Amino acid sequence: MAQNIYDDPGFFHGYSQLRRSQEGLAGAPEWPALRAMLPALRGLRVLDLGCGYGWFCRWAREQGARQVQGLDVSARMLERARQLTSTGDIVYTQADLETVELPHARFDLVYSSLAFHYIEDLPRLLAKVHGALVPGAALVFSIEHPIYMAPSHPGWRVDERGQKTWPLHAYQVEGPRTTDWLAKGVLKYHRTLGTVLNALIHTGFDLRHVDEWGPSAAQLAAQPELAEERERPMMLLVSARR
Repeated sequence: MAQNIYDDPGFFHGYSQLRRSQEGLAGAPEWPALRAMLPALRGLRVLDLGCGYGWFCRWAREQGARQVQGLDVSARMLERARQLTSTGDIVYTQADLETVELPHARFDLVYSSLAFHYIEDLPRLLAKVHGALVPGAALVFSIEHPIYMAPSHPGWRVDERGQKTWPLHAYQVEGPRTTDWLAKGVLKYHRTLGTVLNALIHTGFDLRHVDEWGPSAAQLAAQPELAEERERPMMLLVSARR
């Protein structure tokens, strides 16, 4: 089962204070780049994995999507999504993406924002998504960039025998990463860029666009605090087709 950190009261409170939580898609600096990867949504059947407050679900419905469903492991997030949704034509369902079963050939678009890096068995989830899409349908998602998730300690480490070894969190060493962000012990899973993209290819997806996102000059002028995001990419945005 995926770690349900978003139902932790302290984490949930901290998350609710973030700009993207208070302003929705407009408060997410990567949103313009992610939006550009999306197909026209009118008439599409849309699934949002890790829907959170439901910002994308509501936006998709406003764009003319004929069916929208959002999945999230967090009961607190889904409660807030339902509170913010004024229409009854968006379905929010609690589901663990580690074990979720999806209907066959049901959706025209699967979207996910900053959720896949919490999943240990990503190949399984990608296989389920592939099966849930109709031929030619799109998968568009964002994750924390692998280079951001796997910081290395400077220089070499020296073990108990006095021998040099690679840093504990070297980029090439894949696996779980535990960080303290809004709460202690937040669990994520680091994979190299190659592993992420090859997992898509091996599942049968056709890669369409990959964006190692960084802020534009206009965004830097409006939000100077984004300057550190030019030191290394923080997010990876991917568009693929079934």
